[in-house]
Amino acid sequence: MTEKSASGDRPEPLELGGSVWFQAGDQTLGGASRIALLAAIRETGSITGAARAVGMSYKAAWDAIDTMNNLAGEPLVVRAAGGKGGGGTTLTPRAARLIETFRAVESEHRQFLERAGAAIEHFASDWPLIGRIGMKTSARNQLYGTVSAIVRGAVNDEVSLVLPGGQTLVAVLTHESTETLGLAVGLAAVALIKASWVMLIVEDDAGEPVRLSARNQLRGTVTAVKRGAVNAEVSLELPGGVVVTAVITNGSADALGLAEGAPAIAAFKASSVILGVSEHDTGNGPASRQ
Repeated sequence: MTEKSASGDRPEPLELGGSVWFQAGDQTLGGASRIALLAAIRETGSITGAARAVGMSYKAAWDAIDTMNNLAGEPLVVRAAGGKGGGGTTLTPRAARLIETFRAVESEHRQFLERAGAAIEHFASDWPLIGRIGMKTSARNQLYGTVSAIVRGAVNDEVSLVLPGGQTLVAVLTHESTETLGLAVGLAAVALIKASWVMLIVEDDAGEPVRLSARNQLRGTVTAVKRGAVNAEVSLELPGGVVVTAVITNGSADALGLAEGAPAIAAFKASSVILGVSEHDTGNGPASRQ
């Protein structure tokens, strides 16, 4: 499992990560760094030496010790008389058990992460999909594709998105939005189109090309027609399994002869398309712009 490094020079492995810490109520008793401090005190018998060993200042070490003592409700570290850097420092039996318990839990946690990482064979490709599935929007149509072209203008840009079945849709958005989303050829993106913005068309018997001002005309096959009191919800499956849904009147559905298995064209304006990108694809956080 790999992904490109920040420099783009070489792939780097994707790994699951996590950490272990102890809590006392809502307060954090300690994680790896504080447990390491306790272990260093046991090894060196000195706050000064322990702080140096774990890369802490003397004051930060004692602050951490005071916090752990308070949250544990009993002493974990006992300092003998002798002044700063002087007398010995020892751990109580409770602190010694805490170190061993933490190390045992941390070992089990590490093994869990290793097993989970090995089990997720397609982690690199599945994780962005999980992010897209979790996206919530009022737009019924959410079409995932790859940016194939960007035609830049003084104010607006025309962005082409290739869908899984090979058909292309076009979105018109401001140049500022293109920059904000970080759109570039090859980037994965999602096109959002409300069902009420989609028109359905059927070709005549001669199969003449349809002439419309709507830039997007996606050909597919009707898979479902759900009728209501006034409107019908029509689903059109495109090549590649992508489904586009349109809401039209029952009268229009009848006039077009729309029924399951019938060919049809989903048409919508380029200005009706909202483009969104995932934080997993750009690293900039989720966003959508029109």
